[in-house]
This record gives sequence, structure tokens and C-alpha cells, in this order.
Amino acid sequence: MVSVILAGGKGHRLWPESRQTHPKQLCKFIDNRSMLDHTIDRLMSAGSDRIIIITSDDLLNSILSMIQARPDQDKIEVLSEPQGKNTAPAVGLVLSRYATFDGETVFGIFPADHHVLDAESFKHCIEQAVLAAQHNHIATIGIQPDRPETGYGYIEKSKWEIGEIPDVYGVESFCEKPDLTVAESYLTSGRHMWNSGIYIAKAQTFMDEFSSFLPEIYAQLQLGYENYVHSYDLLPSISLDYGIAEKSSRMAVVSGDFGWCDLGSWNALTDLFGNDQENNTCSGNDIMIMESQNCLVRQSEKSIVLFGVTNLLVVETDGIILVSDRQRAQDIRTIVDLLHTKNRNDLL
Repeated sequence: MVSVILAGGKGHRLWPESRQTHPKQLCKFIDNRSMLDHTIDRLMSAGSDRIIIITSDDLLNSILSMIQARPDQDKIEVLSEPQGKNTAPAVGLVLSRYATFDGETVFGIFPADHHVLDAESFKHCIEQAVLAAQHNHIATIGIQPDRPETGYGYIEKSKWEIGEIPDVYGVESFCEKPDLTVAESYLTSGRHMWNSGIYIAKAQTFMDEFSSFLPEIYAQLQLGYENYVHSYDLLPSISLDYGIAEKSSRMAVVSGDFGWCDLGSWNALTDLFGNDQENNTCSGNDIMIMESQNCLVRQSEKSIVLFGVTNLLVVETDGIILVSDRQRAQDIRTIVDLLHTKNRNDLL
């Protein structure tokens, strides 16, 4: 399997640690290694013999520098989008470069900002997905939910396995991010799983589905890589989910339960670091919390002391300290928008 890592995102909801020149995929939340490094390691261990990273022009040098420090850099290639156009055009970038060489090659599409606790279970799920891909399916990984999460999309699996491979099911539907009541019903249904955003298929299968559902992208990628890059302005901005997965009859889902976390907002750090008895989450080596509840603290250099407060989000970086209502963690991206309007580029 050739693994394609989508690493062009900005991570605005993780501001101020995630910044324009140092977005979340380069941030070091665990073991002093970047999320992108962890993703590469995990995919290599799961059987990838080659890694292709898709990033943006403004992040290219930072990611190249990171790759050059790795001992396996000869197995990693970095491609750059001239502008952000969502995930379907990004996948088209890879197909325009490689699909015409060997349509039987299996490509896996992976986000750069996931964390996995059980690498062996993850590897097993990927192996099952590759088998499904070799039988001309587009396989995705559905994460077994452990709470009624309203921040994720869901996949509803069918009642039946797809036949030739055990524990791989058809996809009944893709579901938008639900409200709490619907999320609770999904949790008890036994058939709804969180959508991981992982897609695995043969190059020819991807090409066929682009031809059927995204013909304007398909027309450009058929003309080759150089033409595709130069025609980026003409491409629609659309996700692989909306553009293909929700329409394709070839979808299959593998159920995964391997300690998965999508580091999309500050509250996700609870999945990584857990809570204390007062429901506080701490990430850092010098944090004191006294008579305080439901707080999340990310500490870097300065000592942080919380006393007599509740529901705070506190993030300390080398140049910025953020203090916010923790319940507004999903709204942090609005700060970035406001900083743009105030021309505070020094904080972006």
C-alpha cells in the first residue's frame, strides 16, 4: 500500500499552538514528536512501503525540513498544492501523477492529525481494508463510538458483510454531525461508527469513481501531473466524502477500536491525557490546579497555577497565552478570523 497523508490543513481550532507556519500536524503534543511524524511511523508499521505527503506551498519548506531529519526519508515524497481545494482535488493530485502507471496499486488516504493508542489493532484494520480494496471496494475505517459525540460525522454500516472478506461491511449511509439526541441514538444502534476520514482503494477504483462523480477533476488529472497543477484554479473545492464516498456503490467499512483520537480541537486533549478527579485535563510538566473543576490546560514554558475557577481553557505558548471558556473550544477558529480583520498577522 502507498499511503497518502493529507497535511495541508491549518488547524485554526488549535490556535495559538497551531499557527500559519506551524500548523497542528507539526505540533508536538505527544513524546516531543510531531503529529505528522507519528502518522508516518504508524503507517510504515502498518505495511506502507511508500509515503506521499500532500501539503500546501506555504508549508512545503517546513515539512521538507522535518522529513529530511527522518532516517526513512528515501521512502517519503512531498507534493504541494498551489492552493487549498479540499480533499478530493488533493487526492486527484496523487492520481494525476501515479494512477496511469499501475491501476492495481492500492492507495490509502489518511489525515495527518490522528492519534492511535493500539498500533497492532490499527494495523489489522488496515490489512482488512487493503483486502477489500483488492476486491475493488473503497474501504473506510469506522471508529466504534464510546460516547454520543456531536463533533464527528458517522457511518452507518449495513447488516451484512460484503461476502468475500469477514468483518467488512457494506455502507448503508454517511451521516452528518448530529445533535445530542441523534448521537445518543447512534451510540445505542450498534451500526453507527465515527467517520475517520480514511479511504483505501486501488488507483483504478479511485479513477473510475472520479470519472463517474467528479468528471471535472477527472478530465484534468487524465492530462497528467503538470497540467493538473496548472489547472488547479479550475477545480472545484470539494471533499472526498461529499464528492465520492457518499455517492459510490463500492463503499465498504471496517470497524476499528484502537484508541483513536481526531485532534481537531483543544477538548480532544482529554482523549490523549485523561482527566483528574475534578475533571481537569493537563498537558505540560509544570501545572498546579487547586479548587478548580472542568478545566483544560496546555503548558509549555511558564508555570501555570489555577485556583478557584471552572470551565477554563488555558493554552500557553512561547509568545501567546489564551484564556477562554472551555465550552467555546470549538469556536477558537473565530479568534483567527478576528485577528485577520485587525491585521494582527504577528499573532497568526
